Amino acid sequence: MRVEDLSTAPAACRTVNSSCTTISSRGSSTPALLWPPAPQWYSAIGLAEEAAEALPTSLEKVLVTGGAGYFGFRLGKALAAQGMSVVLLDVNRPPKELPEGVQFIQSDIRDYCSLSKVSEGVSCIFHTASYGMSGPDQLKKQLIESINVGGTDNVIKVCKERNIPRLIYTSSINVVFDGTPIVDGDESSVPYVPSDMHIDHYSRTKCVAEQMVLSANGSCLKGGGLLRTCVLRPCGIYGPEERKHLHRVMVNVERRLISFRIGDSQSKMNWVHVDNLVLAHTLANEALTSQRGYVASGNVYFINDGLSVNGFDFFEPLFTKAGVCKPFIKVPFSLVYATAFLLECLHIVLKPMVNVPLLYTRNEVRNIAVTHTYKIDKARRELGYCPKRYSLTESVDEYLKSRPSSSSSLGLSHALRLLMGLGLMLLLCFWIFSQFIQNPVWRS
Repeated sequence: MRVEDLSTAPAACRTVNSSCTTISSRGSSTPALLWPPAPQWYSAIGLAEEAAEALPTSLEKVLVTGGAGYFGFRLGKALAAQGMSVVLLDVNRPPKELPEGVQFIQSDIRDYCSLSKVSEGVSCIFHTASYGMSGPDQLKKQLIESINVGGTDNVIKVCKERNIPRLIYTSSINVVFDGTPIVDGDESSVPYVPSDMHIDHYSRTKCVAEQMVLSANGSCLKGGGLLRTCVLRPCGIYGPEERKHLHRVMVNVERRLISFRIGDSQSKMNWVHVDNLVLAHTLANEALTSQRGYVASGNVYFINDGLSVNGFDFFEPLFTKAGVCKPFIKVPFSLVYATAFLLECLHIVLKPMVNVPLLYTRNEVRNIAVTHTYKIDKARRELGYCPKRYSLTESVDEYLKSRPSSSSSLGLSHALRLLMGLGLMLLLCFWIFSQFIQNPVWRS
């Protein structure tokens, strides 16, 4: 178990070899000079793939980007338990002690040289690192772009340069969800949301990065062989020791800030337990090997628990544990969406002076209020994915036992910010109501 800091990595690195024909996931190719001649070239690829793409073994070394995050750390721990040598890469340090067989290196995927050095001897990269999924982080455009797109580009280049035959990308259902209801969508029936139609930078950049990873499938590796890639699209993640999102929701519940339902009270969505998501990734690693016929090569898979539930019903254990009644007042989707948009704008404009609280972002409002469910038949069939049944109650109990006692306290400065935010929401409601009264067209 070793921790290293690669912030002082050398400034120059070798460039990626691009003199091979690139074979895309859709079977197209870009003409290029084939050297050595075709028979030897194909033979070299075959030998390299047979040597490097056997089923994962206890001797295998793998890299997990975003390895200090909730899911990345859990994945690394599971891979180490299978006997693999695991390297966790993250800009932040892990929240817990490293288990046996796991090494942590503090670095940034945007630093190509450091990433290349870390990836030496790796046979698979699990690319889980990303930024801007929820809350105020969704508004930081440049940072999101540089990590989600620029970082992914570096990962792909490193795979080619370091002869890493397998790349698994953790994407998001947001790449195909634009606020239009989706019921039991599958990988072939729901298209990508056009880039100019995304309302948040996280979803847009995840969509770009996912297509980059799929386009890299079949690319030539510098030492021979081909790069095999696949993409997993999880929904909302929950599980033991999850802190970021569960804490945010719980605090808002305790402060009585989630006191209404948004839009359709019968809307449905999917969730995935962290251990089911870990299982899907380990199965995808196997499905990119020759022994499995590269069945996952160039493919995408929706990953969830196999259940469709209402968001407020799913969080019922939070309301119960907090001693708060589950919301029953219904508020129009358009009103909450407009309020979220206004608060996003104010958050950006007033940030130098005051931090305007964001109860919801527009993307989060859509995710809660609009039905979007996805089938996992393809993952069951091709990966052998069979999710176990879990309950949010267990995660809530564990969270309440371990969180700091002061986490539910409300400081004066935060209270003032909340009051200001609620005041802005009331002003918006008053403005919309006045427009409704004054404009006869709205009443018709």
